[in-house]
Amino acid sequence: MLNIAVKAARSAGAIINRAALDIDILKVNTKNPNDFVTEVDHASERVIIDTLLEAYPGHGILAEESGRAHGAKHSDYIWIIDPLDGTTNFIHGLPTYAVSIALAHRGQVQQAVVYDPARNDLFYASKGRGAFLNDRRLRVSKRIKLSDSLVGTGFPFRKGDNFKRYMKMFEEVMQNCAGLRRPGAAALDLCYVAAGWYDGFFETGLQPWDVAAGSLMVSEAGGLIGNFTGEADFLYQREVIAGNPKVYGQLVQLLAPYTRVIPGGVPGAEDEPLTPEAALAAQLEPAAPAAPVRSATRIRKPAGDAEA
Repeated sequence: MLNIAVKAARSAGAIINRAALDIDILKVNTKNPNDFVTEVDHASERVIIDTLLEAYPGHGILAEESGRAHGAKHSDYIWIIDPLDGTTNFIHGLPTYAVSIALAHRGQVQQAVVYDPARNDLFYASKGRGAFLNDRRLRVSKRIKLSDSLVGTGFPFRKGDNFKRYMKMFEEVMQNCAGLRRPGAAALDLCYVAAGWYDGFFETGLQPWDVAAGSLMVSEAGGLIGNFTGEADFLYQREVIAGNPKVYGQLVQLLAPYTRVIPGGVPGAEDEPLTPEAALAAQLEPAAPAAPVRSATRIRKPAGDAEA
């Protein structure tokens, strides 16, 4: 399954690289204010879906542009696809974007590929078998203090996003870490955590296709990923924290007060609701069981112990 996902990602990357040679002639449409889609997104998604369904016609599809229009509707296997994560970067010629493909089985991500076509970097992971960049095994960083850490984030950009709430979070983290970065492609941000280039990451407003593949990279590289309160049920909650175990714990302590997740898994009123496709997928796929909570419980300790 991983090999098919790699084949699909590289085929999509070839389309993206060809289009990047002449960005000025691209047709760009606006889905929502500051939320763009191009003909490249659609072409990339088509080749990914065609490649996956040719090999696995009985599998389901959850894709950013076409939702659940393709594939089996009630399969235990769901491919979660972002054909071009970082579209805004792409249309401006900024070479920070990626193809993201994950396979979830009954709500658990089992296979993941994130391909950076501009750098020809292939991140991939299989559950229980580790995460890799090209042929190099990935491990999260070993920093233990948030004050020494580099943290990635993503800015809110949609109409209706709670900017004031985000600025409070930004201030909390900025004053307690060594630096914040915002490249603009969450799939790559999570891979950077897995590679140890970031020590932590947080963002709100993300969709399942933004985080599914990267989440497996982080966990297979020895890191932790969850929602703002440190729980494993994050894929459909529109908030995520990731990092090495020590930094993850400290980020949870800072950001837990800003969670918008209500018990029962309903997004807070101030957050944009899940799309119909994602909501349907959430119904078809039970939320991932809270196995990583074992790790999360380790971080529920007095602040003075967080950097031990």
